[in-house]
Amino acid sequence: MTAYASFLVSAVFHYLGPAFAVLLFARVEPLGVAWLRIAAAALVFALWRRPWRVWRRLDRPVRLLLLGWAAVLAAMNSVFYLAIERLPLGTVAAVEFLPVIVLAAMAVRTRRNLLALAGAAAGVYLLTDVRLVAEPLGIAFAAANAVLFAAYIVLGHRVAREPRLSGVDGLALSMLLAAGFALPAGGWDALPALADPVALAAAAGVGVCSSVIPYVADQVAMARLPRGRYALLVALLPATATVIGVLVLTQLPTVRELAGVGLVVAGVALHRDRLAPGADCRHDVRNAPVVLQQTRRRFARADRAKKGVRPEIRPEQ
Repeated sequence: MTAYASFLVSAVFHYLGPAFAVLLFARVEPLGVAWLRIAAAALVFALWRRPWRVWRRLDRPVRLLLLGWAAVLAAMNSVFYLAIERLPLGTVAAVEFLPVIVLAAMAVRTRRNLLALAGAAAGVYLLTDVRLVAEPLGIAFAAANAVLFAAYIVLGHRVAREPRLSGVDGLALSMLLAAGFALPAGGWDALPALADPVALAAAAGVGVCSSVIPYVADQVAMARLPRGRYALLVALLPATATVIGVLVLTQLPTVRELAGVGLVVAGVALHRDRLAPGADCRHDVRNAPVVLQQTRRRFARADRAKKGVRPEIRPEQ
């Protein structure tokens, strides 16, 4: 699966699971649904990857990285569900994207990319139907989720590029730890679901759709895409959330919101990497020896040119 196909899978399931979770709020409180989502995903990863075997051979910095990512996952999922309880899914997705603009801007240097970023930002502005007076607490939860989502991208890239473990194993370890971190906040609210087979099965499905499929796809995409390109592609998420809100929750968008979707998609289409096609391989740690050798050759040529030494010209055979 290519990096872009992986991101597309992530974009669809990133909000499909939460849309089903909104329907589950009638049976279980939002924090309970959030914990069940994390716990279900942790159980799937535990059976699939058995990540505790990897933990024993990791050094302290990598363990701290995974602990930090786990804390972000636990907090992000909890405040996200508190936000979508109070606000439309598309609105939360739009607010969620705002700090990601900063991450994209850190990697953008060309006029074309700045224009793409401006278009995506304008689209997010149009999509954001925020009523601060009506739902100040919902906006606060959405803003907290947005900051945590930006942290998720930064830490997720570090885990995906960590040479001492695979990205999926790192995700599995962090998800197990996140289930423990989120237990004090959501464990009590999740208790009623344990006596409700329908709610328990639905929560398990939400966990697989929300935290297994999209996060694994994220790790594949993060390992192959530069952080700036990935961060700008995340601009598609408000559009995806709007479509899923229509299909699953019947949250019909206005003309203004549809215009916002169009601007976001246009911004993503306009964006281009500065590097030539295929140069993204330099971001892959597996190619580090080749990149190092190429860098040494460039420095050697520059040093010879500085000293006035002409390169050796070999006679034709």
